Amino acid sequence: MAARWTIYLLALLAGIVAGIINTLAGSGSLITLPMLIFLGLPANVANATNRVGVILQNVIGITTFQRGGKLHLAGVKWLVPPAVAGAVVGALIARSLDAEAMNTVIGAVMVLMLGVVLFNPERWLRSRSEVKPGRPNAGVLALFFALGVYGGFIQAGVGVFLLAAMVLGLGYTLVDANGIKLVIVLSFALVSLAIFASGGQVNWALGVLMAVGQGAGAWLAARFAVKNKNANVWVRRLLIVVIIASILKLFGLLPL
Repeated sequence: MAARWTIYLLALLAGIVAGIINTLAGSGSLITLPMLIFLGLPANVANATNRVGVILQNVIGITTFQRGGKLHLAGVKWLVPPAVAGAVVGALIARSLDAEAMNTVIGAVMVLMLGVVLFNPERWLRSRSEVKPGRPNAGVLALFFALGVYGGFIQAGVGVFLLAAMVLGLGYTLVDANGIKLVIVLSFALVSLAIFASGGQVNWALGVLMAVGQGAGAWLAARFAVKNKNANVWVRRLLIVVIIASILKLFGLLPL
């Protein structure tokens, strides 16, 4: 029994770390998914259960950003609908794709993402958003639909892709993009969880336990982003570390 409690404690701690990483960068699910599987859940159930913590951490992160005056939602009304529509598609096909092949593809994309983050520091570290008013073009909306499909399917790493799309493609600062990212992820996580729950794939006990840790981590991370003047610099550094860890994990080079 003691060993069982130790495992649950590790799950709680993993949730805290994932909440911090997900709020500031993304890919925290590369910590929580393996932990849920380690606790004995089948991969598909772990993938579904992981959304419980994602929802809570995003609610807390959004609230903290808003109270700190760092939640600027200009243009978000154009980005959420295509992302949610994509999430419905992704969640519905989540059980039909080969996980190993997906890992290889995602890992390759992460390698490309690492190059983008490393070699475009000026755009990642801009101090003011340069977002154009009005509806984004069809290409941007299609991109967010695709990101929604990916988020609905597996979640892990979607925060990195969303940040890249908003910072490099739309002109947001990292801090502003983080707040909007939380709103988008919350929206399609709610839809995905509803689809998975309707199929009886969610372990609510473990999901809520890990969600408590993720919520605490999200609060700590959002407070840091709101109060630290050099938040853009630190978020980019964390983003680089997260991407490297994600690449190693997806190609089976990081034990967990």
